[in-house]
Amino acid sequence: MKEQGSQNNIQIIGAREKNLKAVNVKVPKRKITVFTGVSGSGKSALVFDTIAAESQRQLNETYSSFIRHRLPHYGKPSVDSIENLSVAIIINQKRIGGNARSTVGTITDIYSLLRLLFARLGKPFVGYSDMFSFNNPKGMCPKCEGLGIAKVFNIDRLIDREKSLNEGAIQFPTFRPGEFRWKRYVCTGLFDNDKKLKDYTEDEWDTLLYKTGFKPPNPTEGWPTTSKYEGIIPRIERSFLSKECRDAALYKEDIDYVVTMGLCPSCEGARLNQKVLDCKINGKNIGDCTKMQITELINFIQLIKEPAYYTVVEAILSRLEHLTSVGLGYLSLNRETSTLSGGESQRIKMVRQLGSSLTDITYIFDEPSIGLHPHDVSKINNLLKLLKYKGNTVIIVEHDPDVIEIADHIIDMGPKSGIKGGEVVYEGDLDGLLKSDTLTGTLLNHKAYLKKELRESKGWFSIEHASLYNLKDVSVNIPKGVMTVVTGVAGSGKSTLINKVFAKHYPEAIFIDQGAIQASSRSNIATYMGIFDFIRNLFAKENGVEASLFSFNSKGACPECKGLGIIYTDLAFMDTVESVCEVCGGQRFNEEVIKFKLRGKNISEVLQMTIEEALEFFYEKEILTALKKLINVGIGYITLGQPLNTLSGGELQRVKLAVELENSGQIYVLDEPTTGLHMSDITQLIKIMDFLVDQGSTLIVIEHNLDVMIQADWIIDLGPGAGEDGGRIIFEGQPRELINQEASITGKYLKQYILSKQ
Repeated sequence: MKEQGSQNNIQIIGAREKNLKAVNVKVPKRKITVFTGVSGSGKSALVFDTIAAESQRQLNETYSSFIRHRLPHYGKPSVDSIENLSVAIIINQKRIGGNARSTVGTITDIYSLLRLLFARLGKPFVGYSDMFSFNNPKGMCPKCEGLGIAKVFNIDRLIDREKSLNEGAIQFPTFRPGEFRWKRYVCTGLFDNDKKLKDYTEDEWDTLLYKTGFKPPNPTEGWPTTSKYEGIIPRIERSFLSKECRDAALYKEDIDYVVTMGLCPSCEGARLNQKVLDCKINGKNIGDCTKMQITELINFIQLIKEPAYYTVVEAILSRLEHLTSVGLGYLSLNRETSTLSGGESQRIKMVRQLGSSLTDITYIFDEPSIGLHPHDVSKINNLLKLLKYKGNTVIIVEHDPDVIEIADHIIDMGPKSGIKGGEVVYEGDLDGLLKSDTLTGTLLNHKAYLKKELRESKGWFSIEHASLYNLKDVSVNIPKGVMTVVTGVAGSGKSTLINKVFAKHYPEAIFIDQGAIQASSRSNIATYMGIFDFIRNLFAKENGVEASLFSFNSKGACPECKGLGIIYTDLAFMDTVESVCEVCGGQRFNEEVIKFKLRGKNISEVLQMTIEEALEFFYEKEILTALKKLINVGIGYITLGQPLNTLSGGELQRVKLAVELENSGQIYVLDEPTTGLHMSDITQLIKIMDFLVDQGSTLIVIEHNLDVMIQADWIIDLGPGAGEDGGRIIFEGQPRELINQEASITGKYLKQYILSKQ
């Protein structure tokens, strides 16, 4: 019989996924366990590729083959055994996505409750709750078919008001002077064909563009006797925009010039027809409710006091308050899920679990602090604890010290990354970690001071009266030649100010984000950094053969796997099997190529080297220069041949950053560059940022990390809150002045942090 206590732990024996070195570890159940360690240390390999993958795989096996074929496929992880697993729910950074009909309201089920409330309480009564669905033909706006957006005409592009009809005022094919559709206006007798359109009366303008369905009383020669009049806009819609139109492709460029997607003019984005929108509660229709910021909607719903509807009102308020509790009170229910960031998506997934009455679930979180101001991290911590108190196991992969502090148990991976990682270097509570000599423990104890010697501005980039999204007539100066950190709570307007407004005013700025690098699945670090050609030429010269032999995309590719190194076998309703190619043994090259050596290594062995190993293997200047850049940005653990599509967002951002290290005099914008970084990596990142500025560049960093803030020469803080409560400049100046600004939430947390680290 097993020991009773063993049931209280998830027990992993012999985990070997990726760089894991036969790891044995216990994860306590119904507790919060945080996995820490540098990037590439093996945290994700153990948590996601082993624990989560095995739980999902075993759960999927309980379904029929028909259902299994339609579920995500999980291969069996490389592990000797995992005992006492419970069902795992993975709450990751993957964006929710969805189509244009998926909104914050629908994904959280709040919109369903609102529909019920308006169907029962709204006046006048228009029907049951399905009438309030913008996916129901009975309720949707007929113009936009429930999407809230429709094709909108840019009248100034379509019509030149400085001209008359005879001079060609209608700027669209087949409507120009002499063409057959032009005659449908000049032959009506309704207009003075030589009168400039700018001089038209309001009625003439409306007739020309919109009126339809009547016979002109006094048409001139050329008007078909049986025809009815049709304004320019309905004519173009019928002739070029309808689904049955055959000429749409022929005139696509002309249509795209005068027609854009915009707010539906009929429902003004509410998605519903007028009958439904006439139904109101306390003067507001359901469309008004979905447009409100969530904090504003809470105030409106709280005013509904009818006892008969207490249950539904409380259910709506509960869900809305859950959204505010994770720092999403600035969203509105009509916000499309496809526009949410990874961090926002993760928090919405979290909210969806709060209403669940299931217990003994394992919740797995991937850096829930990402994209959050320290003020919001405390809210997330409360929710994580709530999930534990309900009797669930909470596993978190995290770097943020504030999240690490709430752990009942910590598993620190390391000691370093890549082949130098993959081991458990510490297990225990926080006090024990602080006393340990691991990299995580050491850095949790580090001291923090404001930078004393600040750089002086070499001029200013000015933005005046910006009012995009939630920005409220913002004017700000950003210093040149220094490091500026832009701060504020999530939703305060940071990204709008920098990624939208600043980008428009200063298009020469280089934005280094975490988005995917546009390259094929065969692209790797060596090809992206421009050193693979050098390596292939070295092999060619050493062996007296052509360089194309050493490409797995060309002559040198293994004929069986076509240079992939892996064979994919589709087993219909069973999981697709990935197996190492038996012909090349996963080396990707054919037999002939593998025989050729450079300094005792074949081309496949060279591509399997980490950046750090390659630095010791090569001595050619062109190759060493590129490798040192990658070391400097903290990704020396990645192999030369690692495909770009397998890198995390943070790793991709650092690869892009590496390419810029030799340049000077640029304007760089980094959007939350500490995302996914261990504290040791952040120290290295700050050195790189300083290097870029010292090279003569201007650096603008959107960031929540307090260690980055204290290294800034200048800080711009937005707020005070999020959404409608944000969009203002709260502070601009030196960091030492920010900590005494009572109006700044950022200043409050920065001051606390510095005091706690003395």
